[in-house]
Amino acid sequence: MTDAPRRADPSPLAGAGAPLAGLRVLELGHFVAAPFATRLLGDLGAEIIKVEPPNGDPVRQWGARHNGQAPWWSVHARNKRCIALDLKRPEAREIVLGLVKHCDAVVENFRPGQLERLGLGAAAMKAARPDLVIARISGYGQDGPYRDRAAFGVIGEAIGGLRYLTDHAPGTSDLPPVRVGVSLGDSVAGIYAALGVVAALWRRDRRSAPPGPGGEVDVALTEAVFSLLEGALPDYSTLGTIRQPSGGGIATAAPTNAYRARDGVWVLIAANSDPLFRRLATLMGAPELVEDPRFADNQGRVRNVAELDALIGAWAARFDAPALEAMLAEADIPSTRVFTIADCAADPQFRAREMVREVADPLHGPVLHPGVVPRIDGAVPPPRSTGPEVGADTADVLRDLLGLGADEVAALQEAGVLRAKR
Repeated sequence: MTDAPRRADPSPLAGAGAPLAGLRVLELGHFVAAPFATRLLGDLGAEIIKVEPPNGDPVRQWGARHNGQAPWWSVHARNKRCIALDLKRPEAREIVLGLVKHCDAVVENFRPGQLERLGLGAAAMKAARPDLVIARISGYGQDGPYRDRAAFGVIGEAIGGLRYLTDHAPGTSDLPPVRVGVSLGDSVAGIYAALGVVAALWRRDRRSAPPGPGGEVDVALTEAVFSLLEGALPDYSTLGTIRQPSGGGIATAAPTNAYRARDGVWVLIAANSDPLFRRLATLMGAPELVEDPRFADNQGRVRNVAELDALIGAWAARFDAPALEAMLAEADIPSTRVFTIADCAADPQFRAREMVREVADPLHGPVLHPGVVPRIDGAVPPPRSTGPEVGADTADVLRDLLGLGADEVAALQEAGVLRAKR
């Protein structure tokens, strides 16, 4: 991408030779969505400068801790230079605007209006860098009647229609609708934000010098989730149907479900085409099922899915999971056990493609990290760094980009404006 005239030299954490090498992004993020977006950009070579409060991003303390810090931080802040500023202080505001001059993009996930109240709104940042791209992630977007409401990823998943669908079929359970198990709404919003940043920068830099104008990327958690619902909306508008939760199955195809093996492991079997169902029936020693009018085609199998799942479940329960998986694989039927994280960590396919790799982390020792998605030109770059301590890079970043000396940084730390590693 076209270099801005104010660009400082890239830091050692810039991904030389990577697709986004030469791109510098400032993260004003916390919790999940914005940091996830910048992690993706960093994985692809961008230099990320993360601003967090003097006590650190809350994710540092989420979940179980090792050596006083959540191991998730190792991945969440990898490939980032972390600086600690108290954004409520006017001196910190001036530091941020100074950094903006050297950055191509800013990614933030404050509630709409909060950065403006701190003097760090879009107008102030664009005054510092007119061709800046700003990605703004919020619960409901930057406008509309819900703009000022509080929201987390789970709220986005509920309003976006996903939480209703991640449940057992109506009438089969009185328990609350099931959460996906991870911060899916935040992560999906982060993916869209990263895509938006790249798109806006492409638009800016595809021109000949000087670069074109920057832009604003507006991502709502609710909309990011809502965009995943396949044909639910057009089905409702044309047919009047409201898609219902279907438990472990699929409402439009059968058999596709999880079946408990003899050793208690759930095994997914997806034999939902006629040829695959024929293979499964043969493997089960029940070829007559193919001629049974209830199961002769997909429509029939969907109508009679409860009876069919019972038959397959009874057959699967005769075998331990390894034997069941081996038989299904030999028959070339799409299938797998439902992986735990231990299964993922040991999986030979993940290991072969370095999607699971061991990384040396100064705070934790050896840590398993997920690899980079997408893979470009076959490259599987290791992390350039793991999540650092609070304020680890404050002094270096302010020296490299703003020319502040050690005494100036020390004075700002003494005044409570920032936190720097001593």
